[in-house]
Amino acid sequence: MSNEVSAGGIAIKVEDGVAYAACIGRRNRAGRLEWCLPKGHIEHGETPEIAAVREIAEETGIDAEIIQPIGVIDYWFTGEDRRVHKTVHHYLLEARGGVITTENDPDHEAEVADWIPVTQLVQRLAFPNERKMAQAAAALLAPS
Repeated sequence: MSNEVSAGGIAIKVEDGVAYAACIGRRNRAGRLEWCLPKGHIEHGETPEIAAVREIAEETGIDAEIIQPIGVIDYWFTGEDRRVHKTVHHYLLEARGGVITTENDPDHEAEVADWIPVTQLVQRLAFPNERKMAQAAAALLAPS
């Protein structure tokens, strides 16, 4: 068994009054494309916030700035030779620049990146725990 800690989040841009989130598509073991939030391992010396900004830039090409934390999720999965307990810190971020692309993903895990309307995230994201993060982000973005 091992423990892993990652960070990522929901980078938002607003166009014509519609909020969009930068998301990535990866192939699952069955070969089906699954949409998910960009995230990755926290490297030595990084805070979760720094890692989230870096991972979003690497996996989506989008430069973003953290607005606020939206939650922490944890789950278990089976790696090639061990069970892994993973904790992921999620942040709400504002997109500041860049072009959406997976070309700079060093691990080449993301096959595609695209802007998905925040109102569609719950239907499009593959994993229930990430859908909860999307709901939290939508609540924060909703007019009061």
